[in-house]
Amino acid sequence: MAVLELKRKLQILSDAAKYDASCASSGSNKRNSMGGRGVGSTEGMGICHAYTPDGRCVSLLKILLTNFCIFDCVYCVNRVSSNVPRARFSVDEVVQLTIGFYKRNYIEGLFLSSGIIRDSDYTMEEMVEVARRLRRDHDFRGYIHLKLIPEASPRLVELAGLYADRLSVNIELPKDESIATLAPEKDVGVIKKAMGEVRLRLQAARPGKKDRTPPPRFAPAGQSTQMIVGADGARDADILDRSAALYGSYQLRRVYYSAFSPIPDSSRRLPLVKPPLAREHRLYQADWLMRFYGFERQEIVAGGEGGMLDLDIDPKLAWALKHREDFPVDVNTADRERLLRVPGFGVKSVDRMIRVRRHQRLRLDDVQRLCRNLEKVRPFIVAADWTPGSLTDSTALANRLRPAVEPEQLALF
Repeated sequence: MAVLELKRKLQILSDAAKYDASCASSGSNKRNSMGGRGVGSTEGMGICHAYTPDGRCVSLLKILLTNFCIFDCVYCVNRVSSNVPRARFSVDEVVQLTIGFYKRNYIEGLFLSSGIIRDSDYTMEEMVEVARRLRRDHDFRGYIHLKLIPEASPRLVELAGLYADRLSVNIELPKDESIATLAPEKDVGVIKKAMGEVRLRLQAARPGKKDRTPPPRFAPAGQSTQMIVGADGARDADILDRSAALYGSYQLRRVYYSAFSPIPDSSRRLPLVKPPLAREHRLYQADWLMRFYGFERQEIVAGGEGGMLDLDIDPKLAWALKHREDFPVDVNTADRERLLRVPGFGVKSVDRMIRVRRHQRLRLDDVQRLCRNLEKVRPFIVAADWTPGSLTDSTALANRLRPAVEPEQLALF
């Protein structure tokens, strides 16, 4: 009976966690074992697959401690007024599930969030205790991501960062007024204060040149956040504005975008249909352009209709088609910043090109070996044996380069 009950809990609480997208394990390093032998390394049901920046796929046990919640956020399926099956894990059950799944080679880490039970400190204390027991009692060196509760005490935040690889505080929605309307029990100021506290602790944990003793380790994989897309009337421009501000103010590792999914017995204030999945995809691409390609938010959304990204073509190609005067770019002489703006060139391919051209002039065949999509690149470059000639009409190019099926990878630019 106990096994069946635990399986039912896992079914309910893994399903309840599926709406949280911010579970990638990027940026984490392997932890040292206290006794030389530890369980887990960052190198079915409740198991999600997350991708690191280098393309590795890792498996995480992704669950809620409980889907009981005292809050009534309109967009949340686990809100107090929602008519859904409820369940709650004990601390021991989460620990044993994590260790058991790892030993069966199902997972490489844990992503743990929770509804709010009793109060914020009580809930956060239970989550921290899960991480503490994994680290201290079982010498677990796998990845742990804890979702912080903004109202939790600074002491619990400190302990969470001591045991977890990554912490995250969800900003929830792109606009402050939307949070006030759809999640009236949540305070944007409190959420930002919690993110700021994590940033300060991360900065304090960085070793200085004059430090003889390194400071205590704190959330080495940094912090992230998540925004729900399509639950309110926010435009893509508003969403990217919020992201740019969060990256600048709190030095986040990642902002995750989660397309709103209609929920049972939902409020009339919510849309009846979910936004197109392509919108979430375009936002990730635009986010990548801001973080790794040197684009400003204004450049990315300037050409869109009503502050929205083009769903038919990726944002870098959309920008290039509106700035034909900046092309073609000579792959043998252009600097890194200009090469990164060429559609079809990624960061790795540009860096390889710069290394190779020190020893030889690049021809079109060389470019083809260094990038993934030569057809997309050709109209925008000059090589030793290639000029685009008449391939310059923006409308014709847009029609020719518009993909029939969009690739799943988010960083192919």
